[in-house]
Amino acid sequence: MHLSGIYIYPIKSLSGISLTEAILEEKGIRYDRRWMLVDESGMFLSQRTFPKMALLQVSLNSDGLVVTDKNNSEINISIPFEPKSTLRKSVTIWEDTIEAQLVDENISKWFSEQLEMPCDLVIMPDSTQRKLKEKYAVNGESVSFADGMPYLLIGQSSLIDLNAKLENPVPMDRFRPNFVFEGGEEFIEDTWEEIQIGDALFKITKPCARCVMTTINQDDASKSKEPLRTLATYRTVDGKVMFGQNMLLLKGVKVKIGDSLKTIKLK
Repeated sequence: MHLSGIYIYPIKSLSGISLTEAILEEKGIRYDRRWMLVDESGMFLSQRTFPKMALLQVSLNSDGLVVTDKNNSEINISIPFEPKSTLRKSVTIWEDTIEAQLVDENISKWFSEQLEMPCDLVIMPDSTQRKLKEKYAVNGESVSFADGMPYLLIGQSSLIDLNAKLENPVPMDRFRPNFVFEGGEEFIEDTWEEIQIGDALFKITKPCARCVMTTINQDDASKSKEPLRTLATYRTVDGKVMFGQNMLLLKGVKVKIGDSLKTIKLK
């Protein structure tokens, strides 16, 4: 088994970026979900409610991020790594309310125009620690603006198994993984407790419960009932549809495409 895909989503719920190698940090891959869009009350925005967020493509350069409208490349904005604003804002993501930093008033205005609603772009400062629940943490780890865990792993064989049951196959981007691996049988990742990717060691924390976001086409923001409807017929556990495994980092600083995957500990 080997690592075949590495992905980050710098701004939560916008399009992802494919990498050939990644720097590993406690909160997740470097730059992964360190930015987030929030409404006027500080509540996070998501494709679940605003599917058009899928149409904003993020890219990475030496100075920061560039966000481009997929339908019109002339509509774009640059976002430096260092925020221009020093203002802080209390933001809410699921059950967590934490302190974030506003990036730039003009950048917030640009996103407000694209999404046709007032919103702000915020970044998670290093001083903000969004702690994992104790039952999942090993050493009091923190997470970024990701839904719950620092890393998400999915086997290519698991997607192949799902697509064999669908009339119209779906790409892996519906599930927004950080790591995709090839080799092994379908859903082999369900059986692992610890794995090694290259020189890095990860702990599997829990299966990933899937939502309606998997039904949004990432190319055009259109919605359907699949693949969630089919997944629900054979991947439902305690009323939740599971696909992929959440993880946290135990040790390691870097992974790259082609790195071998080894099972260290089974459940």
